[in-house]
Amino acid sequence: MDLRTGTPDVPEDPLTVSTGEARTLSFALFRRLKQLSEGTPEYSYVRNTLVELNLSLVKYAARRFRNRSEPLEDIVQVGTVGLIKAINRYDVERGVEFATFAVPTITGEMKRFFRDTSWSVKVPRRLQELRLDIAKAHDALEQRLGRHPTDLELAEHLGITTEALDEGRRAANGYVAGSLDAPLGPEADGGSRGWPLGEEEAAYDRIECLETLKPLLATLSDRDRLILSLRFGQELNQSEIGDRLGLSQMHVSRLLSRIMARLRTGMLEDADDEHEDGDAC
Repeated sequence: MDLRTGTPDVPEDPLTVSTGEARTLSFALFRRLKQLSEGTPEYSYVRNTLVELNLSLVKYAARRFRNRSEPLEDIVQVGTVGLIKAINRYDVERGVEFATFAVPTITGEMKRFFRDTSWSVKVPRRLQELRLDIAKAHDALEQRLGRHPTDLELAEHLGITTEALDEGRRAANGYVAGSLDAPLGPEADGGSRGWPLGEEEAAYDRIECLETLKPLLATLSDRDRLILSLRFGQELNQSEIGDRLGLSQMHVSRLLSRIMARLRTGMLEDADDEHEDGDAC
Protein backbone atom coordinates (compact mmCIF):
# COMPACT_ATOMS: atom_id res chain seq x y z
CA MET A 1 0.00 0.00 0.00
CA ASP A 2 1.11 3.53 -0.75
CA LEU A 3 1.45 4.95 2.78
CA ARG A 4 1.24 8.51 1.48
CA THR A 5 -2.06 8.13 -0.37
CA GLY A 6 -3.56 5.02 1.22
CA THR A 7 -4.09 3.43 -2.20
CA PRO A 8 -3.43 -0.36 -2.31
CA ASP A 9 -0.45 -1.56 -4.33
CA VAL A 10 -1.49 -2.67 -7.81
CA PRO A 11 0.49 -4.97 -10.16
CA GLU A 12 2.14 -3.24 -13.10
CA ASP A 13 -0.32 -4.96 -15.45
CA PRO A 14 -3.70 -5.40 -13.70
CA LEU A 15 -4.94 -7.52 -16.62
CA THR A 16 -2.60 -10.37 -15.59
CA VAL A 17 -3.85 -10.89 -12.03
CA SER A 18 -5.90 -13.95 -11.09
CA THR A 19 -9.64 -13.78 -10.49
CA GLY A 20 -9.18 -14.10 -6.74
CA GLU A 21 -6.54 -11.38 -6.63
CA ALA A 22 -8.74 -9.11 -8.77
CA ARG A 23 -11.64 -9.58 -6.37
CA THR A 24 -9.51 -8.79 -3.32
CA LEU A 25 -7.85 -5.78 -4.95
CA SER A 26 -11.18 -4.47 -6.23
CA PHE A 27 -12.68 -4.56 -2.75
CA ALA A 28 -9.77 -2.53 -1.36
CA LEU A 29 -9.85 -0.09 -4.28
CA PHE A 30 -13.59 0.49 -3.98
CA ARG A 31 -13.13 1.38 -0.33
CA ARG A 32 -10.37 3.79 -1.34
CA LEU A 33 -12.48 5.25 -4.17
CA LYS A 34 -15.20 6.14 -1.69
CA GLN A 35 -12.73 8.34 0.19
CA LEU A 36 -11.60 10.27 -2.90
CA SER A 37 -13.07 13.28 -4.65
CA GLU A 38 -14.25 12.89 -8.24
CA GLY A 39 -12.09 14.65 -10.79
CA THR A 40 -8.83 14.22 -8.87
CA PRO A 41 -5.91 12.37 -10.50
CA GLU A 42 -5.96 9.65 -7.84
CA TYR A 43 -9.72 9.12 -8.29
CA SER A 44 -9.20 8.64 -12.04
CA TYR A 45 -6.27 6.28 -11.41
CA VAL A 46 -8.22 4.11 -8.96
CA ARG A 47 -11.31 3.96 -11.20
CA ASN A 48 -9.27 3.14 -14.31
CA THR A 49 -7.50 0.38 -12.38
CA LEU A 50 -10.88 -1.03 -11.35
CA VAL A 51 -11.88 -1.11 -15.02
CA GLU A 52 -8.74 -3.06 -15.94
CA LEU A 53 -9.11 -5.48 -13.03
CA ASN A 54 -12.69 -6.31 -13.99
CA LEU A 55 -12.52 -6.46 -17.79
CA SER A 56 -12.90 -10.23 -17.48
CA LEU A 57 -16.54 -9.60 -16.50
CA VAL A 58 -17.08 -7.83 -19.82
CA LYS A 59 -15.48 -10.68 -21.77
CA TYR A 60 -17.58 -13.19 -19.84
CA ALA A 61 -20.80 -11.31 -20.64
CA ALA A 62 -19.77 -10.89 -24.30
CA ARG A 63 -19.61 -14.66 -24.81
CA ARG A 64 -23.38 -14.96 -24.98
CA PHE A 65 -23.40 -12.62 -28.00
CA ARG A 66 -20.53 -14.33 -29.84
CA ASN A 67 -22.81 -15.52 -32.65
CA ARG A 68 -23.95 -12.01 -33.56
CA SER A 69 -22.71 -10.34 -36.73
CA GLU A 70 -21.02 -7.46 -34.90
CA PRO A 71 -17.28 -7.85 -34.17
CA LEU A 72 -16.50 -9.10 -30.68
CA GLU A 73 -14.24 -6.08 -30.21
CA ASP A 74 -17.25 -3.75 -30.59
CA ILE A 75 -19.30 -5.79 -28.14
CA VAL A 76 -16.49 -5.64 -25.58
CA GLN A 77 -16.23 -1.86 -26.03
CA VAL A 78 -19.95 -1.46 -25.40
CA GLY A 79 -19.71 -3.76 -22.39
CA THR A 80 -16.88 -1.65 -21.02
CA VAL A 81 -19.25 1.32 -20.96
CA GLY A 82 -21.55 -0.80 -18.80
CA LEU A 83 -18.62 -1.75 -16.57
CA ILE A 84 -17.78 1.92 -16.02
CA LYS A 85 -21.41 2.67 -15.14
CA ALA A 86 -21.40 -0.22 -12.66
CA ILE A 87 -18.21 1.06 -11.03
CA ASN A 88 -19.74 4.53 -10.70
CA ARG A 89 -22.90 3.16 -9.08
CA TYR A 90 -21.43 0.45 -6.85
CA ASP A 91 -21.58 0.88 -3.07
CA VAL A 92 -19.04 -1.37 -1.37
CA GLU A 93 -20.79 -0.91 1.99
CA ARG A 94 -23.87 -2.84 0.86
CA GLY A 95 -21.99 -6.12 1.05
CA VAL A 96 -22.91 -7.30 -2.46
CA GLU A 97 -20.03 -8.67 -4.52
CA PHE A 98 -19.12 -6.35 -7.39
CA ALA A 99 -19.40 -9.11 -10.01
CA THR A 100 -22.97 -9.82 -8.92
CA PHE A 101 -23.80 -6.14 -9.21
CA ALA A 102 -21.92 -5.42 -12.44
CA VAL A 103 -22.90 -8.25 -14.78
CA PRO A 104 -26.58 -7.15 -15.18
CA THR A 105 -25.38 -3.63 -16.02
CA ILE A 106 -22.80 -4.87 -18.52
CA THR A 107 -25.23 -7.27 -20.16
CA GLY A 108 -27.93 -4.59 -20.25
CA GLU A 109 -25.59 -2.24 -22.09
CA MET A 110 -24.83 -4.93 -24.67
CA LYS A 111 -28.52 -5.76 -25.13
CA ARG A 112 -29.31 -2.08 -25.63
CA PHE A 113 -26.61 -1.95 -28.30
CA PHE A 114 -28.20 -4.83 -30.22
CA ARG A 115 -31.80 -3.89 -29.48
CA ASP A 116 -31.88 -0.23 -30.35
CA THR A 117 -29.54 0.30 -33.27
CA SER A 118 -28.34 -1.09 -36.55
CA TRP A 119 -26.41 0.42 -39.45
CA SER A 120 -28.75 1.31 -42.33
CA VAL A 121 -26.10 2.70 -44.70
CA LYS A 122 -22.41 2.02 -45.25
CA VAL A 123 -20.40 4.17 -42.83
CA PRO A 124 -16.58 4.16 -42.69
CA ARG A 125 -15.17 2.05 -39.89
CA ARG A 126 -13.33 4.99 -38.31
CA LEU A 127 -16.61 6.91 -37.98
CA GLN A 128 -18.36 3.90 -36.46
CA GLU A 129 -15.58 3.73 -33.87
CA LEU A 130 -15.68 7.50 -33.32
CA ARG A 131 -19.41 7.35 -32.66
CA LEU A 132 -18.81 4.73 -29.97
CA ASP A 133 -15.93 6.76 -28.49
CA ILE A 134 -18.17 9.84 -28.30
CA ALA A 135 -20.83 7.87 -26.43
CA LYS A 136 -18.26 6.53 -23.95
CA ALA A 137 -16.72 9.98 -23.43
CA HIS A 138 -20.15 11.53 -22.88
CA ASP A 139 -20.94 8.99 -20.13
CA ALA A 140 -17.55 9.45 -18.45
CA LEU A 141 -17.72 13.25 -18.47
CA GLU A 142 -21.34 13.32 -17.35
CA GLN A 143 -20.41 11.22 -14.32
CA ARG A 144 -17.42 13.41 -13.54
CA LEU A 145 -19.08 16.80 -14.10
CA GLY A 146 -22.57 16.01 -12.85
CA ARG A 147 -24.06 17.51 -16.04
CA HIS A 148 -24.07 17.04 -19.80
CA PRO A 149 -20.63 17.94 -21.21
CA THR A 150 -20.27 20.69 -23.80
CA ASP A 151 -19.02 19.95 -27.31
CA LEU A 152 -15.70 21.59 -26.48
CA GLU A 153 -15.27 19.43 -23.36
CA LEU A 154 -16.06 16.30 -25.37
CA ALA A 155 -13.62 17.23 -28.12
CA GLU A 156 -10.83 18.00 -25.64
CA HIS A 157 -11.46 14.74 -23.79
CA LEU A 158 -11.19 12.78 -27.05
CA GLY A 159 -8.27 14.81 -28.37
CA ILE A 160 -10.14 15.80 -31.54
CA THR A 161 -11.52 19.01 -33.03
CA THR A 162 -15.14 20.06 -32.68
CA GLU A 163 -15.43 19.57 -36.46
CA ALA A 164 -14.39 15.93 -36.07
CA LEU A 165 -16.91 15.61 -33.24
CA ASP A 166 -19.66 16.86 -35.57
CA GLU A 167 -18.54 14.37 -38.22
CA GLY A 168 -18.82 11.53 -35.72
CA ARG A 169 -22.29 12.65 -34.77
CA ARG A 170 -23.37 12.86 -38.39
CA ALA A 171 -22.28 9.24 -38.71
CA ALA A 172 -25.08 8.47 -36.27
CA ASN A 173 -27.48 9.31 -39.11
CA GLY A 174 -26.45 5.97 -40.57
CA TYR A 175 -27.83 4.37 -37.44
CA VAL A 176 -31.54 3.64 -37.16
CA ALA A 177 -33.57 2.36 -34.24
CA GLY A 178 -34.78 -1.18 -34.78
CA SER A 179 -38.48 -1.81 -34.41
CA LEU A 180 -39.36 -2.94 -30.89
CA ASP A 181 -41.83 -5.38 -32.43
CA ALA A 182 -39.22 -6.98 -34.69
CA PRO A 183 -38.26 -10.56 -33.77
CA LEU A 184 -34.96 -10.99 -31.99
CA GLY A 185 -33.89 -13.85 -34.21
CA PRO A 186 -34.56 -17.47 -35.14
CA GLU A 187 -33.65 -18.70 -31.63
CA ALA A 188 -35.61 -16.08 -29.71
CA ASP A 189 -38.68 -18.30 -29.06
CA GLY A 190 -40.99 -15.74 -30.64
CA GLY A 191 -39.79 -12.86 -28.50
CA SER A 192 -39.52 -9.33 -29.82
CA ARG A 193 -36.97 -6.58 -29.36
CA GLY A 194 -39.31 -4.82 -26.99
CA TRP A 195 -39.43 -7.48 -24.31
CA PRO A 196 -36.10 -6.68 -22.61
CA LEU A 197 -37.17 -3.08 -21.85
CA GLY A 198 -36.79 -2.51 -18.13
CA GLU A 199 -34.81 -5.72 -17.70
CA GLU A 200 -31.70 -3.98 -16.38
CA GLU A 201 -33.72 -2.09 -13.78
CA ALA A 202 -35.42 -5.31 -12.66
CA ALA A 203 -32.01 -6.92 -12.36
CA TYR A 204 -30.91 -4.19 -9.93
CA ASP A 205 -33.86 -5.01 -7.69
CA ARG A 206 -32.85 -8.68 -7.60
CA ILE A 207 -29.14 -8.25 -6.97
CA GLU A 208 -29.34 -8.71 -3.21
CA CYS A 209 -31.64 -11.69 -3.71
CA LEU A 210 -28.96 -13.32 -5.85
CA GLU A 211 -26.64 -13.14 -2.85
CA THR A 212 -29.10 -15.39 -1.02
CA LEU A 213 -28.40 -18.15 -3.54
CA LYS A 214 -24.82 -18.63 -2.36
CA PRO A 215 -25.59 -20.63 0.81
CA LEU A 216 -28.43 -22.41 -0.99
CA LEU A 217 -26.12 -23.57 -3.78
CA ALA A 218 -23.72 -24.91 -1.18
CA THR A 219 -26.42 -27.34 -0.01
CA LEU A 220 -26.82 -28.90 -3.48
CA SER A 221 -25.08 -32.07 -4.57
CA ASP A 222 -22.08 -31.87 -6.89
CA ARG A 223 -24.21 -33.13 -9.78
CA ASP A 224 -26.92 -30.54 -9.19
CA ARG A 225 -24.36 -27.74 -9.10
CA LEU A 226 -22.79 -29.10 -12.30
CA ILE A 227 -26.17 -29.13 -14.04
CA LEU A 228 -26.76 -25.51 -13.04
CA SER A 229 -23.29 -24.56 -14.25
CA LEU A 230 -23.85 -26.24 -17.62
CA ARG A 231 -27.29 -24.68 -18.05
CA PHE A 232 -26.71 -21.13 -16.87
CA GLY A 233 -22.92 -20.80 -17.02
CA GLN A 234 -22.13 -22.51 -20.32
CA GLU A 235 -25.71 -21.95 -21.60
CA LEU A 236 -26.15 -25.52 -22.83
CA ASN A 237 -29.66 -26.70 -23.61
CA GLN A 238 -31.21 -29.72 -21.91
CA SER A 239 -30.27 -32.13 -24.69
CA GLU A 240 -26.64 -30.98 -24.63
CA ILE A 241 -26.52 -31.39 -20.86
CA GLY A 242 -27.97 -34.87 -21.24
CA ASP A 243 -25.29 -35.80 -23.77
CA ARG A 244 -22.59 -34.48 -21.44
CA LEU A 245 -23.88 -36.42 -18.41
CA GLY A 246 -25.28 -39.51 -20.12
CA LEU A 247 -28.88 -38.65 -19.25
CA SER A 248 -32.04 -38.26 -21.31
CA GLN A 249 -33.37 -34.80 -22.08
CA MET A 250 -36.51 -35.62 -20.08
CA HIS A 251 -34.44 -36.64 -17.05
CA VAL A 252 -32.45 -33.40 -17.25
CA SER A 253 -35.70 -31.43 -17.45
CA ARG A 254 -37.02 -33.11 -14.29
CA LEU A 255 -33.73 -32.54 -12.46
CA LEU A 256 -33.68 -28.85 -13.41
CA SER A 257 -37.29 -28.43 -12.27
CA ARG A 258 -36.48 -30.05 -8.93
CA ILE A 259 -33.32 -27.96 -8.42
CA MET A 260 -35.05 -24.70 -9.31
CA ALA A 261 -38.01 -25.51 -7.05
CA ARG A 262 -35.60 -26.13 -4.17
CA LEU A 263 -33.78 -22.85 -4.76
CA ARG A 264 -37.05 -20.98 -5.15
CA THR A 265 -38.33 -22.34 -1.85
CA GLY A 266 -35.13 -21.30 -0.10
CA MET A 267 -35.35 -17.82 -1.59
CA LEU A 268 -38.97 -17.43 -0.48
CA GLU A 269 -38.14 -18.57 3.05
CA ASP A 270 -35.36 -15.98 3.19
CA ALA A 271 -37.76 -13.33 1.90
CA ASP A 272 -40.29 -14.20 4.62
CA ASP A 273 -37.58 -13.75 7.26
CA GLU A 274 -36.85 -10.23 5.96
CA HIS A 275 -40.45 -9.23 5.22
CA GLU A 276 -40.87 -7.26 8.43
CA ASP A 277 -38.08 -4.93 7.29
CA GLY A 278 -39.66 -4.43 3.87
CA ASP A 279 -36.67 -5.95 2.09
CA ALA A 280 -38.23 -9.10 0.71
CA CYS A 281 -36.94 -10.39 -2.61
